[in-house]
Amino acid sequence: MSLPLFWRYLASLLLGVALIGFQAANARELAAGPDEMVEVEIATVGMAGMGGPPVVLLREPGAQEVVPIFIGVNEAGAILRGLGGERSPRPMTHELLGDVLDGIEVTLERVYVDAIIDNTFLGMLELRLEGRDEPVRIDSRPSDAIALALYAGASIHVAPRVLEAARQIEYEGLDDQVVAALGITVAPASDDLREALGLPDQDGVLVNDVRGPAAEAGMAPGALLIEVNGDVPTTPMQFLELVRDTPQGEDAQLRYWQEGEEQALELSTDVPSPRPAPRQRQDAPGIRT
Repeated sequence: MSLPLFWRYLASLLLGVALIGFQAANARELAAGPDEMVEVEIATVGMAGMGGPPVVLLREPGAQEVVPIFIGVNEAGAILRGLGGERSPRPMTHELLGDVLDGIEVTLERVYVDAIIDNTFLGMLELRLEGRDEPVRIDSRPSDAIALALYAGASIHVAPRVLEAARQIEYEGLDDQVVAALGITVAPASDDLREALGLPDQDGVLVNDVRGPAAEAGMAPGALLIEVNGDVPTTPMQFLELVRDTPQGEDAQLRYWQEGEEQALELSTDVPSPRPAPRQRQDAPGIRT
């Protein structure tokens, strides 16, 4: 075994021992069974009420709902950067932890928001260690867990009781922020970006990133999304609202402008498979908003 591989193996072994010991010493069972929970998609960040604390907005497929979960200011910034495909010049906390897990071959598979007690949301990380059959679950603040899930490409699952409680939280979206739904991340289409990308002079939102079925169908960053279910999204939040209002059991009907022509696309409202945030730093080429 070469020296670098030895140190990687040793680090992984030590982390595994530490995680198992941590789990035993800080045991908290999930408040709901994993199969009971609902997989959701990170949509964007908003504010609770008028000038209240930040919330992450999670899209619940099939229920025509967007569910707000309280988060911290730092986590809100990390989530927005991740949705926008940005990496800070030096790794921030969630990027660093995601890089550490990746470097020692520990996989963050799922994060849970499984309970709400005294108006406090509870979360948990589910880690997969090589050579261990059972996952390791670590108690976590949901805001940390959700931000890390975005960077590590883990799925997010919320207990039904939490969804019901969170629906009572009043929130307002931020029209100038990136928003994701159906695996499509959109941003305002500014005049400068329209000119740089050769976009037509019509209402719509700029496609900033694409994954899942939308990418497989040919939609690409730089497209102008001009219609959702027959209506024109003029802001990123309006795009989310139009997706949310898709009739239950039906596909979302999209129209977009790309490479000089309009194209149509039907997409299921199911949550697309997650993927890690890009590893590129801010000085790398790409679409910036």
